[in-house]
Amino acid sequence: MSNANFVDYVKIFCRSGKGGSGSTHLHRNKLTRKGGPDGGDGGRGGHVILRGNEQLWTLLHLKYRKHVFATNGEGGASSLKTGASGKDVYIEVPLGTVARDAETNEVLFEITDQGEEKILINGGRGGQGNDHFKSSTHQTPRYAQPGEPGQEGWYILELKLLADVGLVGFPNAGKSTLLSAMSAAKPKIADYPFTTLVPNLGIVKYRDDRSFVMADIPGIIEGASEGKGLGHRFLRHIERNSMLLFMIPADSKDIRDEYNILIKELEKYNPELLDKSRLLVITKSDLLDEELTGEIRQELPEVKYHFISSVANQGLVILNDIIWNMLNL
Repeated sequence: MSNANFVDYVKIFCRSGKGGSGSTHLHRNKLTRKGGPDGGDGGRGGHVILRGNEQLWTLLHLKYRKHVFATNGEGGASSLKTGASGKDVYIEVPLGTVARDAETNEVLFEITDQGEEKILINGGRGGQGNDHFKSSTHQTPRYAQPGEPGQEGWYILELKLLADVGLVGFPNAGKSTLLSAMSAAKPKIADYPFTTLVPNLGIVKYRDDRSFVMADIPGIIEGASEGKGLGHRFLRHIERNSMLLFMIPADSKDIRDEYNILIKELEKYNPELLDKSRLLVITKSDLLDEELTGEIRQELPEVKYHFISSVANQGLVILNDIIWNMLNL
């Protein structure tokens, strides 16, 4: 998916339908000149509803759809007939979509399952017809309730990718290369920082037709938790991952220091991210001989680690096994 086609944030204006008015009709026919009240209730206004769709991977289809309006309910009629409800409007969204109130930034709900439906804005209730207001002392009420007005407002939809494994590291750490080597994904790869500007997903096949989903997240820089670089635009995608793969190249000046910076940025953004399973992957290990590998092992932080080379296809089969076992503990 090209950078232009990946949209993980949209702001839309939504309006639900207003409810129909109750009827004030009094029963009349050729045999009855002065019958009692028989006004029906008004129909409710249409809801605005989000619905999960596993076939969608982006909010691109909503980028230019800034206004979403549901229709109004119809008024009640004679013979206690209830007015038709307004037509609900369904907004299809990818799994992992979070809905927020744009004014308060309050999280309203999340869509995580295929076909899951949640109402973003309720339609107005229909008004009650005059039949509801009759009594022994007031047998012919000539009034009814008006329908409730619809609601409107600006809402933010954010996508948090649903993936089993999130690749975390500084720019140019080899994340895209690993994703390309382990899956059929074809992310842009080049030998300079910030090649990846949007997250990429790849399905990694394992044994016996099993698989897991891996996400290549744009590179973290120091200060990302305060919004520097791509900041929050990519850190939120890490929140959904079951485990995190910290990727640091073997030619890094200080692997321990880089790892600690990455941990610090995640902790500042959301301390719960540190509760996820972690694996430190030393990339570009084809550059190392046994002596250098031994020296690096002595300097590594106290975390589970593994050496690989995506280009030379070294250690990838074992990495697959490690990831699968960690996902299925």
